[in-house]
Amino acid sequence: MNALAATSRNFRNAARILGLDAKIEKSLLIPFREIKVECTIPKDDGSLVSYVGFRVQHDNARGPMKGGIRYHPEVDPDEVNALAQLMTWKTAVADIPYGGAKGGIGCTPRELSKSELERLTRVFTQKIHDLIGTHTDVPAPDMGTNAQTMAWILDEYSKFHGHSPAVVTGKPIDLGGSLGREAATGRGVVFGTEALLAEYGKSVKDLTFVIQGFGNVGSWAARLIHERGGKVIAVSDITGAIKNPNGIDITELIKYKENTGSLLNFSGGDNMDPNELLVHECDVLIPSALGGVLNRFNPFTNKLTAFLGVSYPMFCIINSLPSPLSFSPFIDKRGSFLIALI
Repeated sequence: MNALAATSRNFRNAARILGLDAKIEKSLLIPFREIKVECTIPKDDGSLVSYVGFRVQHDNARGPMKGGIRYHPEVDPDEVNALAQLMTWKTAVADIPYGGAKGGIGCTPRELSKSELERLTRVFTQKIHDLIGTHTDVPAPDMGTNAQTMAWILDEYSKFHGHSPAVVTGKPIDLGGSLGREAATGRGVVFGTEALLAEYGKSVKDLTFVIQGFGNVGSWAARLIHERGGKVIAVSDITGAIKNPNGIDITELIKYKENTGSLLNFSGGDNMDPNELLVHECDVLIPSALGGVLNRFNPFTNKLTAFLGVSYPMFCIINSLPSPLSFSPFIDKRGSFLIALI
């Protein structure tokens, strides 16, 4: 089941519980607008390369549409559509006056130079500038993009519409960005974990953590968990995975990755098979990379007591704690307590 099918299934289940009118249900499953553009740029060696960019604007009933732009080779229309739909539900549940949108370009950022990424971002902005805007659709950073990407979008958009700092969020502070924005998603994961564990008389300080993904979300979650006395015993990203049963010094690991671009061969841990990370014995597992990694085909250990997901699909799973709840097919009959996060 792909991202869009799974998201739509979950929405239909929620619609039935809410007793939503069938016509409204059907309307909310269909996005307001889907955009697909070709982005051709010259590479640094003079050759031309083309990428496909997407922007799905799902719903604007509650305000301007809002959602990130990701750069990743697996970006496709279904994934972007699903994520745009989820943004609609996020803003509604949080009672923020925005709708939902999402965008992306199917590329591998690590294989592009900074100048190539800038050209790609500017061409993409040229293709969609008349369909985004402060009161229409406000992009933000996502996987593979950052504050610099938003600065390029802001600059390119302003060429057509005048200086418009509010056209994107997640931009650099000196261009009007918000303090704390970079850490916000990872901090939210930690806040959610703390609130959940408190209900069972536990705290971050008492537990061991495994984190899949060490980008913006995963690295901030790891840093904040480390500061709170939690023991991060394994982490992974696209470069590999490392473990240390006594706990990894996250501050030093972040410095190491900034200097080398990789997690591997960090002196404060041992290299491990990234495929074994999801079943590495721990108290709390935090997948913060690509979505869909937890499914019926991935085994679980009996020692796993909690799981918090921050990318599609987003779930919190707790084993061996009171009030077990079977919520999704891949954890059904495992005595798991599952809380769905948006």
